[in-house]
Amino acid sequence: MAAITTEEFNRLAIDHLPFMDLMNVEVDAIEKEFAVLRANCDEKSLRPGGTVAGPVMMGLADAAFYAIVLANIGMVSLAVTTNLTINFLRKPGPGDVYCRATLLKLGKRLAVCEGLIYTEELGIEKPVAHVTGTYSIPPS
Repeated sequence: MAAITTEEFNRLAIDHLPFMDLMNVEVDAIEKEFAVLRANCDEKSLRPGGTVAGPVMMGLADAAFYAIVLANIGMVSLAVTTNLTINFLRKPGPGDVYCRATLLKLGKRLAVCEGLIYTEELGIEKPVAHVTGTYSIPPS
């Protein structure tokens, strides 16, 4: 069972993560094993060429990593990103993008995450980006 509910994460986002609202990011699922967040992309989310902008996908992945970390350690709001690497694999057309985040390793001070960003059209089997990131967990 996850250490934080979707409702608790949504409350945290409203109170402390205004970028999620700016980028239209919503939670689809938070479990102990994975988190899925979605960016509802409109014309403001696109770059020239009609593709979803890279910063939108990076922000989506970062929020998904935060969700999966908190799902495993509880409400530790000061856990922060120390590294984020993204590889863009395919050009996502206009429309929503999803990030499915998992933990590769959870230690006392660091959590290493992996995420696949995908669209409904291509599915998770053909991700548009692969993301890895590390979160620093403050001492308790």
